[in-house]
Amino acid sequence: MNETMVCVVGNVATQPVFRETAAGPSARFRLAVTQRYWDREKNSWRDGHTNFFTVWANRALAANVQASVSLGEPLVVRGRLKVRSEQRDGQSWTGADIEASAIGHDLARGTAAFRRLLRGDPASDQPSDHSSDQPSEQSSPRTSSTSARPEPSWETAPTDLAQPMAQTDEAARQQEPALVV
Repeated sequence: MNETMVCVVGNVATQPVFRETAAGPSARFRLAVTQRYWDREKNSWRDGHTNFFTVWANRALAANVQASVSLGEPLVVRGRLKVRSEQRDGQSWTGADIEASAIGHDLARGTAAFRRLLRGDPASDQPSDHSSDQPSEQSSPRTSSTSARPEPSWETAPTDLAQPMAQTDEAARQQEPALVV
């Protein structure tokens, strides 16, 4: 099937609307995407034309949009572009919808904290408050008590541990049989 997939970066222009339907949860909001260009005469960035897209999210993505997306936030949206035309009061109207497959905050313009939802856990169906997202003193800052699996530690070994590792490598080399040519 030929589909037009797009990836757009913009700001949430309307508060997301969430609905429970027979097919599952659904959410929609408008996304404003403004062109930026460098004005050589004024030596500064300028705003160009703004396009508005209606973004549709379904099922789990819709529930996550409800818990995570607010008016004015910068987002990156990937999905299937659908252009629709209709007649209203004798005038022709054209609109552009995006059936989203992925939505995320634009980390070039701010920070975000990801929280993985556990499948089959009734508590994960409801968005958690931010106070429970803080790691406890006993847990690692890289893991969360709501995580399905522990995150690996990507830090390098402290320098005081590097010395015993080097000694172990030297001992292993001494035990190898010498090659006689």
